[in-house]
Amino acid sequence: MSVATCLAPLFVPADRPERFAKAATSGADAVILDLEDAVAPASKGAALSALRADFTELPIIVRINAAGTSWHDADIAAVSGLPVAAIMLPMAERPEDVARVARCKPVIVLVETVVGMAAARDIARCGAAARLAFGSVDYAADLGCDHVRDALAAARAEMVFASRIGNLPAPLDGVTTDVGDGAAAADDARHAASIGFGGKLAIHPRQIAVIRDAFVPSADAIDWALRVLDSGDGVAVVDGKMVDEPVRIRARKILARR
Repeated sequence: MSVATCLAPLFVPADRPERFAKAATSGADAVILDLEDAVAPASKGAALSALRADFTELPIIVRINAAGTSWHDADIAAVSGLPVAAIMLPMAERPEDVARVARCKPVIVLVETVVGMAAARDIARCGAAARLAFGSVDYAADLGCDHVRDALAAARAEMVFASRIGNLPAPLDGVTTDVGDGAAAADDARHAASIGFGGKLAIHPRQIAVIRDAFVPSADAIDWALRVLDSGDGVAVVDGKMVDEPVRIRARKILARR
């Protein structure tokens, strides 16, 4: 599993090293050590000192503090010496900021402001981004809208469009703040998968399994895809519906996600 294909990476505060190994055994396919929102300003130094990458074979991602903050440069310097898979850059708004971080490690670009969304296509095409991710909570706060599906529909569509235009992997959707029984995360993940996202950020271990289930094709979807590809090269009918090359492209993409 790489940062380009992970489905359910899990955030863990970087100032809580006792949680690192537990996060790695949660079922997540990557661990995000968070130096940013999950860490109070007074604890930033302790979080930086606690960074390590020897607790798992899973990909480790470090979310650093945003460009322009007083912690940004020190974060980059610390992470550059660690064998982590990627850096997550929050509040990303400019391709040049992404390119600077990319000189150190691959970058997952967290788009979470209106300015960043307006620049998403340029960022995706700049050659420095490994993947885009949607910071939906911060984006809603910046836009002044509710953190609900209808209000964020245009932004989610733009994330998928930008990723495709930049020939990047399908983006990661933002977090579900409800950490109850996992039902809300499951519903959000199914919606994200249906509109073209390739995974979803998680903030609690109970969200992991339901997110992964949403992005892994069901047995019925795999059976349909196999029958479509067995239908030949020209126009055919499968389950009473016309099949041609665009439908076969979709079938191949489903099978590639098994």
